[in-house]
Amino acid sequence: MRKCLRVSFLICLFALVGAAVDWKALKPQGYVSDFAHVIDPDSKAQLETYAASVEQATGAQIALVTIPSLEGEPIEDVANTIFRAWGVGQKGKNEGILLLLAVNDRRNRMEVGYGLEPILPDGFVGGVLREMRPALRQSHYGEAMKAGAETIGTTVAKSKNVSLTTQLPRSIHRTTSDSIPWPVIIGGVFLLIWLVRRGGPRGYGGGGGGGFLPGLILGNMMSRESWGGRGSGGFGGSDSGGGFGGFGGGDSGGGGASSDW
Repeated sequence: MRKCLRVSFLICLFALVGAAVDWKALKPQGYVSDFAHVIDPDSKAQLETYAASVEQATGAQIALVTIPSLEGEPIEDVANTIFRAWGVGQKGKNEGILLLLAVNDRRNRMEVGYGLEPILPDGFVGGVLREMRPALRQSHYGEAMKAGAETIGTTVAKSKNVSLTTQLPRSIHRTTSDSIPWPVIIGGVFLLIWLVRRGGPRGYGGGGGGGFLPGLILGNMMSRESWGGRGSGGFGGSDSGGGFGGFGGGDSGGGGASSDW
């Protein structure tokens, strides 16, 4: 009986191993590899043009990838495997970025090459993924990819003191919970109450200026952009000087961030 159980267990194990996805076998379809078939044609074309413009201006390569499922594997492992198999970024410079969406798992990951880690630290990358969340929750995958790609491209270009000739439209549909930073607002209200009480009738600086410091803080809070509130002009449509010519052999050590929606 035990022997039969062991044999059955081994058969199941080998079946699972055999059914595992060979992520290295995936081949890039361009800057945008939509294996999940969720990005609309217009967005895909715009993203291809934009990524080509970013590479021409900065040398950095952006790979935008969707897959239906992670097949039970950690998204960090899947993203790193694809990144290394494709060699995103030029060899030696390692200035590549891979943005991966696992649609059915509702998970995303941005993998950053060695050369861009000082420009795109993990905390910043996490913010980019949060910026994509409102569009992802409404299944606007093309819009989400444009939000992430534009933030990446403009940040890299600024760090290299160059300008991009192509822009992406930004029409992300935000939900109230994502567009309003409630923790910041609530915390700010309590801070203002504490400052007013501590200042007393005379206030800060005297002469009826009791509301100056609280007002300054409140004004600063209200002037900040909401989550994912970056704006942009229309699609430039400029000639990027060539399309996708393949990735260049870059490498990544696992830097980046992961999130869900």
